[in-house]
Amino acid sequence: MRLLTDTGPSLREHLEQHGPLPTLDQGRLLEQVDRSGLRGRGGAGFPTGRKLRTVSAGRRTVVLANGCEGEPAADKDVALLSRHPHLVLDGIAVAARAVGAVETHLAVRAGSAALPAVRRALGERPQGVVLHEVPDRYVASEETALVNFVNTGVALPTFGTRPFEQGIGRRPTLVNNVETLANLALIARHGPEWFRALGDPDEPGTLLLTVTHEGVRRVLEVPTGTALGGLVSLEHVRAILVGGYFGTWIPADQAQGLALTHRDLRAASGALGAGVVITLPPGVCGLAETARIAHYLAGQNAGQCGPCINGLPAIADALHRLAHGPWDDAMMPRLDRWLGIVAGRGACRHPDGAVQLVRSAFITFAPDVARHRTHGPCSGHKRPSVLP
Repeated sequence: MRLLTDTGPSLREHLEQHGPLPTLDQGRLLEQVDRSGLRGRGGAGFPTGRKLRTVSAGRRTVVLANGCEGEPAADKDVALLSRHPHLVLDGIAVAARAVGAVETHLAVRAGSAALPAVRRALGERPQGVVLHEVPDRYVASEETALVNFVNTGVALPTFGTRPFEQGIGRRPTLVNNVETLANLALIARHGPEWFRALGDPDEPGTLLLTVTHEGVRRVLEVPTGTALGGLVSLEHVRAILVGGYFGTWIPADQAQGLALTHRDLRAASGALGAGVVITLPPGVCGLAETARIAHYLAGQNAGQCGPCINGLPAIADALHRLAHGPWDDAMMPRLDRWLGIVAGRGACRHPDGAVQLVRSAFITFAPDVARHRTHGPCSGHKRPSVLP
């Protein structure tokens, strides 16, 4: 386990540490990525080699690096771009070579603490990567929203064709998280066997995680397969939020030996998501925390469909009443119905992520739900939030 504390090197220092990128042809690069077993580090964990091959079949392809990190509880991409911007830019170059791209872009959240390091790194290199400062909104970091922003200046998700079919300029576009791209740069230099030397055999490598525990927020790099109980002490923890605001609440006793892989988290109805781990201490109301997130997500929706415009605010209001009062138990069937109506019907996955979080809270905090329904708010609902 390694705490990311170093500062970003200059291009000269970067090359002294890592050496120049090797000259590998497209076929060789694709083969190495396939053999490495690298999966995307931005959320879904899709095999990177397969994604590269899909885009490389197109003509006049484009690469778009996603460094926006719209998740309020995440700092991993900011840490990477601030401290190792040249590694990300190398990864963009490798991805462009692998898919035969004629154009490359890097999207970073407007006002991000990483922007000075990114601008400095771009200034040390020949022009080629176009930097975009994307509005600081949750939905703006979704891949179709980024493509739409580059195309039109509007950072809202679209639906229909996916970026690998028609993206920037209606051309096949590879959208990858910056952590994924940094790993591409390392694989190109050191090979797939080097990459597979750490982590879970089926999902090798390391992960960048933003871990918030006992009021302290840190970015850690850990091998895949690390148990959640190996990150922080769970002795005085009620539950863990894994994956971020589209994530899942997991009881502390279940999380103790749960491995950080897509496979193991999926079996526990969870996901790595944005690489976020937040512990909930005793005495803090899990329902109140979930209500706060639901209210935030309702306010961050794209305003393009009924599930977001009407459904999410209704769900957030009902959760607030359940957590803080006044509560009328006749609302419970309506809340259940809203959760069922909203899921799977949005123009993007924003309402799905919100529903997943709420449903996990109802399972993990089931005793709290019953107590709030019967006796009203618990004393923990007034405690300060542990969530950003």
